[in-house]
Amino acid sequence: MRRREFLMRSCGGLGALAFSAMMQGADTRQPHHKPTAKSVIWLFMEGGPSHLDLFDPKPELDKLSGQPMPASFGKVVTAMGTASNTLMASTRTWKQYGQSGMWVSDWYPNVAQHVDDMTLFRSCWADGLNHVGSVCQMNTGSILAGRPSMGAWVTYGLGSANNNLPTFVILTDAGEVLGGPKNWSAGFLPASYQGTLFRREGAPILDLAPPKTIGDAQQRGRLDLLKSLNTHFGESKPEDTELEARLNSFELAYRMQSAAPEAVDLAGESEATRKLYGMDNEVTAKFGTNCLLARRLVERGVRFIQIYSGGSHNDYNWDAHSDIIRNHSKHAGDTDKPIAGLLKDLKRRGLLDSTLVVWGGEFGRQPTAEYAQGTGRDHNSYGFTMWLAGGGIKGGVSVGETDELGSSAVRDRFHVKHLHATILQQLGCDPNRLSYFYGGLDQKLVGVEGAEPIHTII
Repeated sequence: MRRREFLMRSCGGLGALAFSAMMQGADTRQPHHKPTAKSVIWLFMEGGPSHLDLFDPKPELDKLSGQPMPASFGKVVTAMGTASNTLMASTRTWKQYGQSGMWVSDWYPNVAQHVDDMTLFRSCWADGLNHVGSVCQMNTGSILAGRPSMGAWVTYGLGSANNNLPTFVILTDAGEVLGGPKNWSAGFLPASYQGTLFRREGAPILDLAPPKTIGDAQQRGRLDLLKSLNTHFGESKPEDTELEARLNSFELAYRMQSAAPEAVDLAGESEATRKLYGMDNEVTAKFGTNCLLARRLVERGVRFIQIYSGGSHNDYNWDAHSDIIRNHSKHAGDTDKPIAGLLKDLKRRGLLDSTLVVWGGEFGRQPTAEYAQGTGRDHNSYGFTMWLAGGGIKGGVSVGETDELGSSAVRDRFHVKHLHATILQQLGCDPNRLSYFYGGLDQKLVGVEGAEPIHTII
């Protein structure tokens, strides 16, 4: 046997051992340190919600509304290039909430009741100007496609806490997410770490239920034969992670046939719980259903869940280039009660301490009017707001500031990668040690150069 052939067969054997262990339920891996969060629920407001109209009030902007952006702020590069350079006030009414006295607008009155459980992160910034690249960066750390998503990194680092359900689940409420599956891709990681998209209507996963004419023994026999054939084929292609992912998906689907229907069956939830999530109202029912489903998945050990508000078409997301009042009234109205219900439900069940909830979009909005008529705002990746709650994060805290017009982050500026580092830290993963050798480098979610978590909010 030649040396190369020996090494290839040896690697194939090791892969089979790893696969065998995974099938026996040994896919949990030791974290780098004691975690404060077991799961993440990421509430992704696709399109770019306006920090200036939700969580970051600017009295100076209201005072100067209708005037040109002062030259001292420099030239602002925008995605559309159609900004009028005329400052536009927020039309919202603002109030202080909780013991912390955080300001929240009247677009989110229910979420505002939970500010004492949140850290408002008002100085986030990112690299992208347009949606596809920016959504990609918020998910993968890069504006360029091809890198693993955060959920894939978490699955790679920690493994599964429930071998009968996917570790990484995506829930959507309208249309296709901008950029599509690359946002939950495994990238250069083994393909088995990619996310699982649940359908919005009907069975969450297609073809999960076997035909009534096929019994369990027959189905088990089919899968065993298929695994045997694929494993034999895989011995000659140890580098093909898609084959391993396919084997994994067959086995996972088999185990999910009993676990998944129970997990997504909301019939047993009380009427009071359904109302808490807004499922009794057509406006909030869709997003509320996804939030309730996320809570049930967390209870069953799913580690990373993303819930998208909005799809790729402007009417279905937060991308308010014109008529921000109509746009944000709709999307804030869709999500306010369900998110508040999720936070309250997690807390009363003792799950908020171990569940990190993240809210935000791919960027914020500009303080200037998009068009001369002044009804919308362009994209703003220079300074915007995210918030986190639970999972060992301080409550009632505000970190960082944008300038007096909300144009750019100016104090305690934190790039998106620092947000990613914080999430990994809370899950027990050292963001600067969680790496995968690819392309001659130790690749990381936070970039090869690394990034520190935001220690002041932990």
